[in-house]
Amino acid sequence: MPTTDAPLRDLPGAWAQALYGPSGFYRQAAGPAGHFVTSAQGLPGVDELLADLVAAVAAAHHLEQIIEIGCGRGELLNLLRERAPHLRLLGVDVVPRPSSLAPGIDWLVSPGAERLPEQLTDLRGALVFAHEWLDVVPCDIAVHTDAGFRLLAVDGDGDLVPDRPLDDAQDTWRRAHWPDGEVVEIGLRRDAAYRDLRSRLSDGLLVCVDYTHTADDRPEGGTFVGYRAGAVCAPRFDGSTDLTAHVAMDCLGADRLLRQHEVADEFLDRPARPDHARAGTDPSGYVAALRARAAWTALTAPGGLGDFRWSFDRVAPVTSSDAAS
Repeated sequence: MPTTDAPLRDLPGAWAQALYGPSGFYRQAAGPAGHFVTSAQGLPGVDELLADLVAAVAAAHHLEQIIEIGCGRGELLNLLRERAPHLRLLGVDVVPRPSSLAPGIDWLVSPGAERLPEQLTDLRGALVFAHEWLDVVPCDIAVHTDAGFRLLAVDGDGDLVPDRPLDDAQDTWRRAHWPDGEVVEIGLRRDAAYRDLRSRLSDGLLVCVDYTHTADDRPEGGTFVGYRAGAVCAPRFDGSTDLTAHVAMDCLGADRLLRQHEVADEFLDRPARPDHARAGTDPSGYVAALRARAAWTALTAPGGLGDFRWSFDRVAPVTSSDAAS
């Protein structure tokens, strides 16, 4: 039983407040990099390789602008500025433009979660890149009880408790996409967020990268966890903790889904293992080659970063004949 008489809060609302409210996790000075590393920041060599991969995807699709959604403090954008200076870059996140952001990179402040800036519209010739964005778009979570499926709510102590039944849309999604789960992270809010982001792109490519599952590999239990100070922990709703759940990526409606190791193989050349003899003739080159090989191994490792999924959604401009039909 809760120790306070505070009313129950719906989980998505409490989750959004904890991450994006005035004292939310993502608004704090340290930023995400103060708590954990990702492919985009905190892993030297891996972050550079990711920047090269994103630039290669843009080049393959003849796109001259990259817009990063949920870009933290612009770590990946800074690397892109260094490694692909011809690209136009725009970062979108919930904080004001960071002082560490390189000159020439544009910035928009976002409301957070699934909400996007009003100015972000009619995007053309752009790769819109959302790295670990959808997993922190709050979603409803349903658990099976003796009375049927119930949505989780947050009580006055910050604990998760079963509350009201699912509405028709939520139950339809559950039956269609996750019928056998005891814990179901309902993807309706993420699906809608994805559609909204896609609708803002008039000509270009939308790529989302995340912890994910599909109908072939849904988890038996839920994936909702907290991250604090570099470690997995129980969810807390006080702004101290990142809150995340994996994304049902097959429900987004994207054109293609690829594992990260597949994306790397498609768009980049795998670095060769350097000949040990090179260590004596070109020690700095040998070390650089080893570093490149290690970064590739980390970015593409099975059971690790290599299992991230990338969704690819090409948006073509509407022609007069399309509009007429």
